[in-house]
Amino acid sequence: MTVNPIDYAVVSQALIAAAREMGAKLIRSAYSTILREARDGSAGLMDRDGNTVAQAELIPMQLGPIGETLRACLRRHPVETLREGDFLINNDPFEGGQHIPDVFIFTPIFFEGEVVGFGASVAHHLDLGGGAPGLNIHASDVYQEGLRLPPSRYRYDTDWNGGSFERLVAANVRVPDLTIGDFNAQFAANHIGMARVQQLCARYGAAMVAEVMREMQDYSERRVRAAIALAPKGVYYGEDAVDDDGLTDTPLVIKTKVTISDEGVEVDFEGTCAQVKRNLNCPYSSTLSAVLSCVKSVLTSPDIPYNEGMARPIKIKVPYGSLMNPRHPAPVRARMVPAFRAYNAVMKALAQAMPDKVIASGFDTTTAFCLSRLGEKGYSVYLEIFGGGYGGSKSADGCDAVDGPLSNCSNAPVESLDLDYDWFRVAGYGLEADSFGMGARRGGAGFSRRYEILHDDVQLAIYSDRFKLVPEGLFGGEPAMNGHCRVFRANGTVENLRSKAAVDLGKGDIVEMFVGGGGGYGDPRTRPDMLIDRDLEDGILSRDPRAARKMAAE
Repeated sequence: MTVNPIDYAVVSQALIAAAREMGAKLIRSAYSTILREARDGSAGLMDRDGNTVAQAELIPMQLGPIGETLRACLRRHPVETLREGDFLINNDPFEGGQHIPDVFIFTPIFFEGEVVGFGASVAHHLDLGGGAPGLNIHASDVYQEGLRLPPSRYRYDTDWNGGSFERLVAANVRVPDLTIGDFNAQFAANHIGMARVQQLCARYGAAMVAEVMREMQDYSERRVRAAIALAPKGVYYGEDAVDDDGLTDTPLVIKTKVTISDEGVEVDFEGTCAQVKRNLNCPYSSTLSAVLSCVKSVLTSPDIPYNEGMARPIKIKVPYGSLMNPRHPAPVRARMVPAFRAYNAVMKALAQAMPDKVIASGFDTTTAFCLSRLGEKGYSVYLEIFGGGYGGSKSADGCDAVDGPLSNCSNAPVESLDLDYDWFRVAGYGLEADSFGMGARRGGAGFSRRYEILHDDVQLAIYSDRFKLVPEGLFGGEPAMNGHCRVFRANGTVENLRSKAAVDLGKGDIVEMFVGGGGGYGDPRTRPDMLIDRDLEDGILSRDPRAARKMAAE
């Protein structure tokens, strides 16, 4: 059917607004700090075939390949077999999922007895079992990383809501109140989406709503193809690396070949290193999301809706058994670390084609920082995701102390942590001077957090990166600082941890986590005096680089 422009504008914007409302509902209904405060979750609307239509502006990494996650469910449970009250669930990294903590829930939206779409949500759950609270860095296979939920169908009223499936989940996690509470937040978000789509169908008809969903995807595809048509055609290469696998000192190299042609963009990861024994492997769906995010940010406009149509002109080839497409049962918990390096490698390739549209490498590392303690009343688990500084661009300095471009998590306010945890306290939190790379536009600053441990028998687990290999500058920009994690023991000794580590802590120990800044863009000697003066006044720059340049010239 043909939809007139006014109806299309009204219905399409209503669908986008519904997805945003779902995201707000998800966060405001959450129980854990990782979802309630850090906002590590996403929500969106899908059509009946499993294609993304609209999504909340939360975590790009989680929703980029969500169509793959839902279609894995629909292959086992076709849409024609679904009934009202069903829900689909999936967190299997080898069947469309990303990693175990990210659980995807899909609620079919019925109107007059027919499925017209799906409400979709995903949340990073604080604990889903496995070999250690919140984060098991020693896992050698996916079985040790937590409860794996293959693409499955359940009933909300009988299997959840006090039913056998809810009890199964609760029995396998260390913090059931928080985990079940966050699951319920996902159901609440999905039901908001369901209600809004049903309202649109009642007012405009299911056929029109379905046609608008199709046209939204076609519109994004047309816009992306038009943007690609304006890009310089050619073959471009980029490379980056993860520091190590946590077992050896060998960097994990990620190579990309980006081909821009009249037909679209192809990204090939041939030459990337093989999968590893630790949890730094990146499932295909996560690689897909990293590539789509980078290509869209460089080649297209921010006003192009991020839906299934956007991905149609972009092809991705990833060798099976490589770091970016591992074989089962590889552990994948830290998949964001290599995903960011894939993002960086594609960005470096695109810098050769469109230098004015790219940014230098940022700290670009998901640093997962987990403190846990088993007390008389059970486990208490604190998990937070840290970012760092963005890379500079042609027109602007990098953002200071924010999460990376694939993630977008917020920080957990210190006041919230004081309310929720009585066995540690935040003893320091601030930007770090000189942590960025200088350039015509500097990188964003990194930051540090210090935690004082108030009880014995506390466990620390982290995975991070950029402790060895620096975030590089671009077009003459300087590199940024490395990160580090240190434990200042109560007995006066200092312990420097690897970027992937787990240690026991005791009362009086202090943990310092530092995440670095971003690389600079362009020649530092061309940086405007006004910007240097501002950074000196703010204290983010400890010394005047103009003085050093003047002395060198003399």
